[in-house]
Amino acid sequence: MDEQPIPLLKETRAPIPATKDHPRRVDYEYERAGTASIFMFCEALVGWRQVSVRERRTKVDWALEVAELLRTRYRDAVKVIVVCDNRNTHTIGAFYEAFDPETARALVRRSEFRHTPKHGSWLHVAECELSAMTRQCVQGRRFATIEELRVETAAWQDYTNDKQRSVDRQFRTDDARNRLKSLYPKIKT
Repeated sequence: MDEQPIPLLKETRAPIPATKDHPRRVDYEYERAGTASIFMFCEALVGWRQVSVRERRTKVDWALEVAELLRTRYRDAVKVIVVCDNRNTHTIGAFYEAFDPETARALVRRSEFRHTPKHGSWLHVAECELSAMTRQCVQGRRFATIEELRVETAAWQDYTNDKQRSVDRQFRTDDARNRLKSLYPKIKT
């Protein structure tokens, strides 16, 4: 999983539609309308992604998103491995802030957290998917409300999931240790 903040921007003047002689014209002036946060979950080998949009990206928001996945997509799973980056919101304590102790403990017992290396975040598949979604769906556009952003990201999610585009890593662990030796610890013998 990964997450990203997105600014919400309202148009101050209505854009002029494209004609056969001119492209669509948009005024550079805009009005800030707050921010939103996109949460991206992906299951790389299956070609599945889930995009959620929230007003904030606090510990509680993160815990609620993970809990939702555990209750829905992974409701029958005994243990779920969650790969995430090293943000201060990605902690077991977040579940105890969001839920009563019994519920939090049950969710934590079903989860195993793996954090990506600090200088190897590009190994994080969800981060790559979030980058692709940003380029294909969000970049260069203005969203005035969270609801508009939800509609567009849901359409991207459905389209991409329908294509069943999976991630295929092309090198083995031994190859990774050679190619990424700067990320692996040095062992003196």
